[in-house]
Amino acid sequence: MLSWRIGQVTVTRVVEIEFNTRYRAEAPFIAEATPEALQATPWLYPHFVREDGALKVSIHALLVEAPGLRLVVDTCIGNDKPRGIIGGKPLATPFVEELRKAGWERDSVDLVVCTHLHVDHVGWNTMLEDGRWVPTFPKARYLIGRREYEHWRGEDGAEPVAIMGDSVQPIFDAGLADLVELDHRISPELRLTPTTGHTPGHVSVMIESEGETGMITGDLIHHPCQMVHPEWAPRGFDADVAAAHATRLRVLEELADQPILVIGTHFAAPTAGHVRRDGGAYRLES
Repeated sequence: MLSWRIGQVTVTRVVEIEFNTRYRAEAPFIAEATPEALQATPWLYPHFVREDGALKVSIHALLVEAPGLRLVVDTCIGNDKPRGIIGGKPLATPFVEELRKAGWERDSVDLVVCTHLHVDHVGWNTMLEDGRWVPTFPKARYLIGRREYEHWRGEDGAEPVAIMGDSVQPIFDAGLADLVELDHRISPELRLTPTTGHTPGHVSVMIESEGETGMITGDLIHHPCQMVHPEWAPRGFDADVAAAHATRLRVLEELADQPILVIGTHFAAPTAGHVRRDGGAYRLES
């Protein structure tokens, strides 16, 4: 498992699934990211793009251990939940066993943060037990953005309703949910920062300890190719494409050439690095 140290804080990546997205003109992940366009950026290969032009994508949770606190950031898709992103067939992954391998038992988690309430960020909030959806982390408080929650509980599409029903509402029913603001302070070392656009209440997680700084992106940036082209947007995923673009530009400029470790929520290994200016664009230096 990949792991990083930021002052007194340790971040560990636990992978649920990894896949490659071949470019298909009729249904591209990122429409502009054709194999030909990607070839103009050699540093993307081989870690983030395959030689055939397929984008490498990882869905993983990030385990954050800070002084006196264990926090899970984003809980992937989850088992037993048929979702469109995985072709409508439920997963059956050893995710809980992987947590144990990292030294994290389910009841050792103090907090869970969902950067937003999309399908691949809330799934392991709950697990199926005796036919019921129960909290995966029974002793944790789940921090859910107030603005994000208000937006999604008003949606009436079949999949958003299913996601809220099996991955969010059971947390409220169990009395484990706390609605928080975009700039919520989690602990002396951890805080949320607003990175809206991808969704109305999207946040990223800032880590600041002993003079060192890190950032867990959430879906502020889905793939490193968006550092080269911040205007590129994943097809159908950004709620407000213009706002998401503006947020990427702002954050990339703030991160560029700074000693801030950026940990991508969907970046394939090596997953983390520093943002550097690269001509009129940016690149990730691992």
